[in-house]
Amino acid sequence: RPILDMSYSRHFLDFQGSSIPSSMKKLVVTKLSQNFREAVTLQQDSPVPLPGDGDLLIKNKFVGINASDINYSAGRYDASVKPPFDIGFEGVGEVVALGLSASADFTLGQAVAYVKAGSFAEYTVVSARQAVPLPSVKPEFLTLMVSGATAYLSLKELGDLSEGKKVLVTAAAGGTGQFAVQLAKKAKCHVIGTCSSDEKGGFLKSIGCDRTINYKTENVESVLRKDYPEGVDVVYESVGGQMFDLALNALAIKGRLIVIGFIAGYQNPTGLQPIKAELLPAKLLKKSASVRGFFLNHYLSDYKMALQHLLKMYERGDLVCEVDFGDMSPEGKFTGLESVFRAVDYMYMGKNIGKIVVELPHSVNSKL
Repeated sequence: RPILDMSYSRHFLDFQGSSIPSSMKKLVVTKLSQNFREAVTLQQDSPVPLPGDGDLLIKNKFVGINASDINYSAGRYDASVKPPFDIGFEGVGEVVALGLSASADFTLGQAVAYVKAGSFAEYTVVSARQAVPLPSVKPEFLTLMVSGATAYLSLKELGDLSEGKKVLVTAAAGGTGQFAVQLAKKAKCHVIGTCSSDEKGGFLKSIGCDRTINYKTENVESVLRKDYPEGVDVVYESVGGQMFDLALNALAIKGRLIVIGFIAGYQNPTGLQPIKAELLPAKLLKKSASVRGFFLNHYLSDYKMALQHLLKMYERGDLVCEVDFGDMSPEGKFTGLESVFRAVDYMYMGKNIGKIVVELPHSVNSKL
């Protein structure tokens, strides 16, 4: 839209008449609930935010779905935040407006990615410090922002991976599991991945998984006991509940279990699935084993380094970044903010292979 108040417009580098509308669609949490459809409302006419001096206005092209979206909509991360509040953790798009000091590092039309609450919107304001410049607007880059960085940093900081170690990845064909498998293989480990279908098993083999366990047709516990009697050295665990117990029992002497989530419990009112925790001290002591939690927000000082490393790996062709647009879902591809609800359902049905991404359609006169 044209800016008529010139005292205001000089705070911007240039809107270049880029047909930025005055209102947009966005998703807002209007009621705290782990039921995403109950918690979240699609607002049709929210004002498009304007960037401050050090900010970028990004027109989102792809947004990522995360298991923890429903933890956020349930208010589990910050009890002091009350609805309404914006949702969505990550996006990829182009800069359509920016503040003057932000223009030192970014230009209009530039492709960027970011991790910030509020990505489930047509436009998002992001501090230039938080934005990551990209060579182009591609959904594959989005897979690295939360999912790839979580796998890379947790395994680097807590995994102590080395050649010949046995690594078990649960939910291995998911958004972050796919990276744990590949990074463990790059460290010359033997990788075991659990999944829920033969199709997912095929994908896991294609990215280097040595042994896949389809938990719908095989008993995970007995497979691990029979094929890995000495136990596994590292577990990358994101399922929780019964799977956590199985993984704990399967640890080798000095084994490490890294908890990056427990998706099996997120849809419960408490967010948890019961585990046999009363035996935990004895089990850990008996094996000199450890359980470590990993939450990406606590490692933000290393985040840019991790992301640059992953981006280089992808550009060299050393990393598969599998994207699932929901083409195989009952109503087809996830397009537009209204399809975020379906995409979250799809994730919790365990249907996805790789990272679930929603594409936001763009007007004809956009440069994208």
